[in-house]
Amino acid sequence: MKTRLFLLSVLAQALFLAHSPCGATQPATPPPSFRFTEATIDELQARMAAGKLSARELSAAYLERIAQVDHAGPTLRSVIEVNPDALAIADQLDAERKVGKVRGPLHGIPVLIKDNIATTDAMETTAGSLALVGAKPFREAFLVARLREAGAVILGKANLSEWANFRSTSGIGGWSGRGGQTSNPYVLDRLPSGSSSGSAVAVSANLCVVAVGTETDGSIVCPSSNCGIVGFKPTLGLVSRTGIIPIAASQDTAGPMTRTVRDAALLLEALSAPDTSDPVTLKRPAGYSTQFASALKPGALRGARLGVLHGPFGFPRTMEPLLGKIVEALRAAGAEIVDLGEVPSLTKLDDPEMEVLLYEFKAGINDWLRSLGDRTTIKSLEGLIAYNEAQRAVEMPLFGQELFLQAQARGGLTDKAYLDARSTCLRLTRTEGIDALLQTHRLDALVALTYTPAKRKNKVPGEQEGEGASSSLAAVAGYPSVTVPAAHIGALPVGLSFIGGAWQDARLLSLAADFEARTQVRQLPRFLTTQETTETRTQQP
Repeated sequence: MKTRLFLLSVLAQALFLAHSPCGATQPATPPPSFRFTEATIDELQARMAAGKLSARELSAAYLERIAQVDHAGPTLRSVIEVNPDALAIADQLDAERKVGKVRGPLHGIPVLIKDNIATTDAMETTAGSLALVGAKPFREAFLVARLREAGAVILGKANLSEWANFRSTSGIGGWSGRGGQTSNPYVLDRLPSGSSSGSAVAVSANLCVVAVGTETDGSIVCPSSNCGIVGFKPTLGLVSRTGIIPIAASQDTAGPMTRTVRDAALLLEALSAPDTSDPVTLKRPAGYSTQFASALKPGALRGARLGVLHGPFGFPRTMEPLLGKIVEALRAAGAEIVDLGEVPSLTKLDDPEMEVLLYEFKAGINDWLRSLGDRTTIKSLEGLIAYNEAQRAVEMPLFGQELFLQAQARGGLTDKAYLDARSTCLRLTRTEGIDALLQTHRLDALVALTYTPAKRKNKVPGEQEGEGASSSLAAVAGYPSVTVPAAHIGALPVGLSFIGGAWQDARLLSLAADFEARTQVRQLPRFLTTQETTETRTQQP
């Protein structure tokens, strides 16, 4: 058995590890060394339990790292704000540990959360928009309360694509009026994708131990893929949305963004709980276990039936050989592979999904603004549109607000157009989509490339940079998906997504953890200033 595992490891290294960048690269000045580079929750807990590390020492180290790498040095701009109370919280948790009170695996662990997740502390909650600066929510997000109860140190707020990338059809991943442009830590002139851009970059660059992102369609998994980390989008209802600035109630969820699958499982355990303020969280199956970390089983890929999806996701044809190499590794790990090709019904998904998002955004954002009461003068989506026009120089220097305008033109959630679009979305992604594929082919999960490699901030004339993503299938269905580092194209990471049926979160995490253990693809970002090309000339065995 050990010999077989060794051979699989050698195969994985040959298939995936980047021996040299693709195209010429220009190195950046490396940031200072960091004593907690790639540290996991388990490793840090062991050191704190042994008295060799305190929560204060750990939090102070990450705050210094943020100052050196995010606010200076490569200047990633992934952290929109640090928590001025972080060290005081760490001190309290250290005092608890001294008297034998340890709240769980997250006790003393520094966590970043996306800036659309409400806190009532000294930090802002703005979704990256200057319009919400000073408009403090009256109530913290339910997941924030869960993190505090678990003993996490909320280190700060992460930058994001403004309004979670639902303001313009030409929005830029990782840009917000409040936080500026976040850079990809692998190649600094590349975008990190969005909308959970800052969360992904901060985790990848070791600016925190773990982070929380949010997703409507791709906002966790796509930046995770571009930044070489694990991103998990749970089944809708596993994690409460109370206190999260909304886009669409039928698709919104928060989820873990981490460097390892096990850390994602541990963070997910803390985030998952029923919330009476979010009725969808009360619909989980009876007896459903949220002990995700203990459910990670070695060898989960052995005997698993996986359906390989090729699209239609918009990936350049040049990425097909890369998917082929990944499939070889899955097969070598003992998985049974069923090639599903493309799913024609998914070509009909874009229009109904957008219709649903426009209707639900208008309803959700109006409710959010009303909940702020007299803490904001902006009372509606119409008011936000007027604010952006008045502040065009700082809020719309790069792109407009077409999606805001389209949403404002929609009616209410009883409109036939909305109800028909929502019904179509569920039919295409559930009845004729994930459910049908899993049942017809007796599959444990679907697999697909997650996203194309990171795009340039400023496109080079004549350069062809296709954009493909497989996120919509699980996102629109409200089903779980997890992306894990799977390859590099030059210095740029590419992720593989495992997609499952409703409430199959634990199964997907096990499959992803086994893939991660066998391939060990993640590499530290090198903060290169540029990479000339993203052509898919992958490293050869």
